[in-house]
This record gives sequence, structure tokens and C-alpha cells, in this order.
Amino acid sequence: MPLVFYSGTFDPVTRGHMDIVERAAKLFEKVVVGVFDTPSKTLLFSTEERVDLLLRAVGHMPNVEVMPYTGLTVEFALHIGAAAIVRGVRSITDVDYEGAMVMMNRKLRPQIDTIFLYTSLEYQFVSSTLIKEVARYGGDISNLVAEHVAAALEEKYRTG
Repeated sequence: MPLVFYSGTFDPVTRGHMDIVERAAKLFEKVVVGVFDTPSKTLLFSTEERVDLLLRAVGHMPNVEVMPYTGLTVEFALHIGAAAIVRGVRSITDVDYEGAMVMMNRKLRPQIDTIFLYTSLEYQFVSSTLIKEVARYGGDISNLVAEHVAAALEEKYRTG
């Protein structure tokens, strides 16, 4: 069973993300979770904080590794020897967006394939953006993120 690469900004990591990691870890020998450090969007957590939050979330899975990366996802996947990139999708809208990325990745590096895993039903509405919005205004996110992530969000919004 090959090594696969699951990438994202994970700002912050949600139970939806963890659903994908856990399922990929059951399917593949090794899963590398890549924390993209230079997205074209504003982040709440630094790269180091996002890596730490993920490390704490996946610590119970011996075949999962977390690392930051920069540059093209498909190039990093090739660099680490991944056979495929795993992408989590929640809806047909995600599939449309991800489909364009798959085609570009295939054009750049045809030897790297992409595997879609649909998020489990209970997490289909969960996104990091929504989690941050609810947390910012004191809403209960305890069933949508790990306890340490909820605490980190609370601290971020308390200290500004």
C-alpha cells in the first residue's frame, strides 16, 4: 500500500479534516499531512501553530506524519514519494473546484494521482472558516474540533 499526501491550510484542523485523515490512514500504509504555509488567504494560526495542532490531533495514529510545506502541492507530493494526493470533499461544489486542480496537477505531474474521500455526513457542513466565525462570537464548537483546538481558538480570540 502506497504513501499518500493529504494537504491543506488546516486553519484550524476540524473533525472533518480528521475524518479524512483517519479514513486515509486505514486505507494506506502511510499518510503525510501537509500544512501549506503560504496560502493566498489570511490565517488565524501560524504555520508552527497549525502543525502543532495537527500533531496533537493525529498523535494516536502511528502511520500519519505531519509536515509543513511550501510551493506546489503536486511537486511536494512527488518530493516525498507519494503515489497519490488525497482530497476531502463535502459537496459537488468541492468536486468542481477540486476537479480543476486535479487536471492541472495531472498536466504538471501525470504520475501523481488524486483520490477523493467524501467527508462523513456529520461533518459535511464543517469548514475552518465557519468554525472560526462561530468561535469568534463564543458559539459552541466542542463537537466540531478537538478539545485542544477549541482551547487554542478561545485563546486566540480572547487575546486578539
